[in-house]
Amino acid sequence: MIAITGATGHLGQLTIHALLNQGIAPQDIVALVRNPQKAEALAARGVQIRQADYTQPDTFKTALQGVDKLLLVSSSDFADRVGQHRNVIEAAKQAGVKLLAYTSILRADTSRLSLAADHKATEELIRASELPFVFLRNGWYMENYNPAQAVQHGAVAGSAGEGRVSAAARADYAAAAAAVLTQPGHENAVYELGGDEAFTLAELAAEVQAQSGHPVAYQNMPQDAYAQMLRGVGLPGVVADMLADSDVQLERGGLYTESRDLSHLIGRPTTTLKEAVKAALA
Repeated sequence: MIAITGATGHLGQLTIHALLNQGIAPQDIVALVRNPQKAEALAARGVQIRQADYTQPDTFKTALQGVDKLLLVSSSDFADRVGQHRNVIEAAKQAGVKLLAYTSILRADTSRLSLAADHKATEELIRASELPFVFLRNGWYMENYNPAQAVQHGAVAGSAGEGRVSAAARADYAAAAAAVLTQPGHENAVYELGGDEAFTLAELAAEVQAQSGHPVAYQNMPQDAYAQMLRGVGLPGVVADMLADSDVQLERGGLYTESRDLSHLIGRPTTTLKEAVKAALA
């Protein structure tokens, strides 16, 4: 039995769809969700729905009964993400889970991204638990960029300079998660995951312009100014600061990888920039 946390989120849903497409029986998949009402579409496909809240450890102790493999999709709560992950890890240990896969971040143990600290701490907790694990160190998502918005404003804004980002589609990362959950031989593996072809944000802007027919340029901004701009469009301060920091680290190589772990796991090339922009503009 395979369980997925955050199963109504984008990555969780895509991973469940990937498992179903691989022929895993829906009754052998457990969607762990905070609000079961939001999982009605998954329930309609025969997937088991179990209520589990990162902040309520007892819910996981119940929800993980009978689970053999677990994908811990990292929490999006910046206040106490490590504490929430600890709740899941301890429950998994108690439930006798045989494999814990965790969605970490690229080079979590050495990354200078502010975002990486919680992932590094979580990896350390998982190692200390002595549970068999897989670290899926996901790079940036293509979906972090908004080509339609770029067309509207005539610009891709950021603080990444000429840095290159090895972004991949969220569906690529989901396919990798499904692969390690269904194939043998991944115990205690660490995978550095990113797109096959890195690109600069100027190249992203040029691709959006080419496909949309509208002028789009890359606007490079100082970190503080970019963070302030993100606040101005409604992002919480902690998220705005994290994204601005991530761009600065992107310029320094923090989101670039030459690893081909992702394409090897999914058995095909990763989604290209051209394909991602086309899908987004559609």
